[in-house]
Amino acid sequence: MPSISPADLLVCSGRCSTKRDLRLLHAALIRRRHILPTADAVAVLAKLLRFAAVSPAGDLRHASALLSLHLPFISAAASHLAFFYNTLIRGFAASCSPIAGIKLFAAMRRAGGAPDAFTFTFVLKSCSRCHSQGRLPSDLHAQAFKHGCLGARSSHAHVHNALMHAYASRAAVEEAQRVFDEMPVRDVVSFSGLLTAHLKGNHLDSARIVFDQMPLRDVVSWTAIISAYARARRPQEALALFDAMPMQPDEVTMVSVVSACTALGDLATGDRLRQHVDSNGFGWMVSLHNALMDMYAKCGCLTEARDLFDGMTVRSLASWNTLISAYASHGDVGSTLALFHQMLADGNSVKPDGATLLAVLTVYAHKGSVEEAYTLFNAMQRGNYGKVELTIEHYGCMVDLLGRAGQLEEAYKMVEEMPIQSNDVIWGVLLGACRMHGNIGMAEKAVQKLRSLNPQEGGYYILLIDMYTAAGRTADAMEVRLAMNENKAKKTTGWSSWTTACLPQP
Repeated sequence: MPSISPADLLVCSGRCSTKRDLRLLHAALIRRRHILPTADAVAVLAKLLRFAAVSPAGDLRHASALLSLHLPFISAAASHLAFFYNTLIRGFAASCSPIAGIKLFAAMRRAGGAPDAFTFTFVLKSCSRCHSQGRLPSDLHAQAFKHGCLGARSSHAHVHNALMHAYASRAAVEEAQRVFDEMPVRDVVSFSGLLTAHLKGNHLDSARIVFDQMPLRDVVSWTAIISAYARARRPQEALALFDAMPMQPDEVTMVSVVSACTALGDLATGDRLRQHVDSNGFGWMVSLHNALMDMYAKCGCLTEARDLFDGMTVRSLASWNTLISAYASHGDVGSTLALFHQMLADGNSVKPDGATLLAVLTVYAHKGSVEEAYTLFNAMQRGNYGKVELTIEHYGCMVDLLGRAGQLEEAYKMVEEMPIQSNDVIWGVLLGACRMHGNIGMAEKAVQKLRSLNPQEGGYYILLIDMYTAAGRTADAMEVRLAMNENKAKKTTGWSSWTTACLPQP
């Protein structure tokens, strides 16, 4: 490379394929630029910048340095300065720092550079991927129109599409619809952008209208609408669309459809999907296996869920949590603890998190294992399981466990001393334990807290009334009844114990 001739530099720059090539060719250009024809020097810079900014093997930092270092020369020598800015903006738009593309566009305008249709396409893509308030789609909309890249006579459909997707990314449905209506020519990307806007804005019925009007629907658009129905808890529509899908679904589609089966408890369709997974090469997808495990668990088929788990060659944290939580929710204490200990002994990089440990604490509460629960809880506090944040759900399980065991003073102390703010649910758990053990004094303390936290919930008033009545304290029961009426408190349907409410869901 050091002996490369000026004549060969242009040829070699077009073949640049590694960062090492980039560095060597750039160094050769710096040494020889003064003896190269201007057009050749500009062409070498363009090729090197394109590799550095756009190639998967490139280097955006080097691309930025290359443009910055040679910008005075490029500005003086190149008639198409926008090409160089566009190339680097394009690279940033596809990177993990899309905001850099927006900043570079601003620098281009300050330097007097004239943007073209490609500039707006790439900077609008940056805008779609970056929700910074530094540059809004409406700002770019006005500039693109000013420079003739938008409007009824504009032939730049890609700018219209990029603008629509930028509005869609921020759920600006009306603006996206306006761009769509003003487009002189629409293609599948245009309809996809409008569909995305309605879905982002949670306008599912409007999105369905757009979907039905699309002249061409690919697997992405089918997956988007199916996933939206699944997320909206409208599983029947999701499954109906899946059955009408004219092409092979991809793995993302499958996850959404499995979620719909889970919501419906449709085990027959779930079995059919599992067969589809096995026969179409989707077995590698961990999230799809996790979704199938969750479906089987919630349909009560723990054996099938465990078969899927055992058949996985790669397991994520969600894989472990899905099955551990499934065993815990079915009250299978032995299987929950056995799988948890298997997880700890597995020797891989997957470590338990707060959801894992909450499931284990829950089964200890069901089992009444105070000592084991305290051991686990103290280990969490010491950080033995890594940086696991202790939440109110973890404290709630301990309070429930201590309350069931009759250790009401310890339970009360834990609520009072926990480092996070308590809520009405955890005090309600303590109140339920007080009723179980007939401890009216502690119940009165809990109700005092509850009246300040949630004065309109009537469930705890009724518990205390029942306790007073059972103890023959009719006057106290009447006083609580009056307080309940004064606060217009009503018992919430389904008001229940902590462990039912806080068990982690996969």
